[in-house]
Amino acid sequence: MLELLFLLLPVAAGYGWVMGRNSVRQAQRKQSSILSKHYYKGLNFLLSDQPDKAVDTLIKIIDVNSDTVETHIAMGNFFRHRGEIDRAIRIHQNIVSQDEVIPEQKEIALKALGQDYMQAGFLERAENTFLRLLDSDKHFLYAQQQLFSIYQTMKEWEKAIGLAERMVSCHGDNDELNARLAHLYCEQSILELGKENHTNALDLLQKAVNADEKAVRPWLMLGELALDQRRFDEAIAYFTQVAERDITWFSEAVPHLEKIAEETGDWEAFEKNLSDHWQECATSYLAMVDVLLTKGDNDKAADYLLKQLKNRPTMRGFKTLMGLYIDKIEDKASAESLRLLKALVEDQMKQRPTYRCQRCGFSGRKLYWLCPSCKTWDGVKPIKGLDGE
Repeated sequence: MLELLFLLLPVAAGYGWVMGRNSVRQAQRKQSSILSKHYYKGLNFLLSDQPDKAVDTLIKIIDVNSDTVETHIAMGNFFRHRGEIDRAIRIHQNIVSQDEVIPEQKEIALKALGQDYMQAGFLERAENTFLRLLDSDKHFLYAQQQLFSIYQTMKEWEKAIGLAERMVSCHGDNDELNARLAHLYCEQSILELGKENHTNALDLLQKAVNADEKAVRPWLMLGELALDQRRFDEAIAYFTQVAERDITWFSEAVPHLEKIAEETGDWEAFEKNLSDHWQECATSYLAMVDVLLTKGDNDKAADYLLKQLKNRPTMRGFKTLMGLYIDKIEDKASAESLRLLKALVEDQMKQRPTYRCQRCGFSGRKLYWLCPSCKTWDGVKPIKGLDGE
C-alpha cells in the first residue's frame, strides 16, 4: 500500500502542473477577454462621439503603475494641448492619487496637473498643486516660477514676498530674485499706504532698498512720500539717489525736484542737483531751460535749448523752443503759424508712448513696473530718442 502511494506521487505532481497551467491560461484568456471587451467598448464610444466615456474606458484598460504612468501623463498632456482640460485633469488627478506610483513620477504628474489648472484658470488649485512641488529637487524652480505668476496675477503680494524670502533662505539670493523682492516690497507698501499705515509702508520700502541696491523704485516712492508730507530736504536726498542707482530713471525724479524748487523758491539748489546730469535726458535739459527762464534769461534759454536739440533732438524740446520763439515774432501771421505748428506737435506727443518694455516691445504712456505683456519686472523703461528722452 505504501509503495502504491509513492508511485502515485509523480502522477499527482503532473496533474497539479497541468491543472495549474490550464488555470493560468484560463486567467489569461479571461483577462484578454476583459481587455478586448473594454477596447471595443472604448472604440465604440469614440466612434459614437462620446469621448468622455472613451477616456474612462481607456483608464480602466491601462492600470496606473510605474510601468504605465508615462503613458497616462502623455495622454493627459495630449488632451490639454487639444484644449480638453477637464479630461486632462481627470487623468493627471488619477495618477497623483495612486499609491503605486513612485515619488519621481508623481512629481511629474503634479507638474502636469498644475499646468492643467493654470490653463483652465483654476489659480487656487494650481497654487496648492505647485506648493507640493516646492520640496522637489527637480521641479522646485518651475513651481516657484508658476507660483510667482499666480501671486502676481492675483496681487497676493504677501504670499509672493513669503515665497521670495523662502527662496533666499533656502537657495541664496541672485540679482533677478533681489530685484523681484524689492518690487514685491514696493507693491505691498502701496497697499499699506492705501490703508494709511505709513509706518508699515516705510518699513517695507526700507526692506526694498536693502533687498536690491540697484533698485530705483523704492527711492522714488520714498521721495514722493516725503514730498507729500512736505519734508523737502529728505525728498531731495531720496530723489538724488535715483541718478546714483540708474541714470536712465533720473527723468522720473527731475519733475519732483522741480516741484520742490517751486514750493521752496530755491532754484539754486535745483540747478545744483541738475548740474551733474543735465545732459542725460530731455527732461533734464528742459528743466535747465526753466531755471534760466526763472532768472529772466529768455534769450540765453532759447540759445541753450537750440544747442541741446542739435545734440539730442526730441519732440518735447522742439515744442518748448517754438513756445520761446512765438513771443519774439512780431509778425502776427508768422506767430499764429508757429502757434498752430506747436499745437500739432503737442497733439502728436499725446498719441506717442512714453515707456517701452525692452523685452517684449510693449509700449504705453503709463509706467508699469511689471510689464502687462510679458509679465517681467524692470523691463519697462523710458523711451529714448525723438519721441522720448
